[in-house]
Amino acid sequence: MKLGIVGLPNVGKSTLFNAITKAGAEAANYPFCTIEPNVGVVTVPDERIRNLHEIYNSKKTVYTTIEFCDIAGLVKGASKGEGLGNKFLGHIREVAAIVHVVRCFENDNIVHVDGRIDPLSDIETINTELILSDMEVLERRITKTTKNLKGDKTLQKELDILNRVNDFLAEGKSARAMELDEEEAEFVKSLDLLSYKPIIYVANVSEDDAADGADNEYVKAVRQFAATEDAEVVVICAEIEQEISELDEDEKAMFLEELGISESGLDKLIKASYSLLNLISFLTAGEDECRAWTIRRGTKAPQAAGRIHTDFERGFIRAETVAYDKFIECGGSMSAAREKGLVRSEGKEYVVQDGDIITFLFNV
Repeated sequence: MKLGIVGLPNVGKSTLFNAITKAGAEAANYPFCTIEPNVGVVTVPDERIRNLHEIYNSKKTVYTTIEFCDIAGLVKGASKGEGLGNKFLGHIREVAAIVHVVRCFENDNIVHVDGRIDPLSDIETINTELILSDMEVLERRITKTTKNLKGDKTLQKELDILNRVNDFLAEGKSARAMELDEEEAEFVKSLDLLSYKPIIYVANVSEDDAADGADNEYVKAVRQFAATEDAEVVVICAEIEQEISELDEDEKAMFLEELGISESGLDKLIKASYSLLNLISFLTAGEDECRAWTIRRGTKAPQAAGRIHTDFERGFIRAETVAYDKFIECGGSMSAAREKGLVRSEGKEYVVQDGDIITFLFNV
């Protein structure tokens, strides 16, 4: 899973990226510091895997990961090639979801590209460039479909949707804010529109607002706007994230507790990402290896098996599974879980649940 971190110059993108990936991207107080996207792979914290490792004393422990890309700052006119516009838009096209960092703090020592703090204006600037880029794509598709319609009248429905989306974008609204039925949504998704990509707005706040930003007027405005797109908002203080990235787990927990923060920004961002992309994790455990596997919610057992190896899916017989919580209630004993009837044998139609510990049986 690849997420693209975007935002106007000097909103804290690279600082946040450094903190959550410890990849050492350059963070400086001038526009276009980031030209080529910095990429960092982040391990997804999962206490369940840690506990399973201790129970089985496994030789190998593998966590799932998320890839973050710190994409260059954007300015007005990017869709026409201004600044680093064309590269910026191309990099966004490659990610599964957008993490849009918005500045929600005052600091006279950090310049803002527009000379003022206005998160809604910042959001509008980036969204407008994505929309303009999408409208160019749609105009070409509409022209082609209109031409082909003369020989294939079944394309009328497709053309109608294309025109609807284009008209919606012309109002300055992102495609993700449209109300679409399931069939329409699948078609629009296939167009690979930038403004249709799932998005998380990260409100970058000062240390005083790091807990939840409830009293921050900028954050309130971002939350109100995000609601119109059914998007999530995560409140993060990039400076604090930078500080705690240098601490070990115990020190980090104490530091967050002193600040009254329940979890790190990275943990909040990962949870929001999984929710946004409708992802869950199932687990495999044993003496050789304990591992988390990420799949889309609603995935059936054979396809989940295929995440491990294609042979598992082709030769799938059944899945022996127990819920992680139930397994722990049995003292981390699979035999005890079996005695209580908590280990189930599931077939091809079983929909895998988050936290399922699964052993797949298959024919070679």
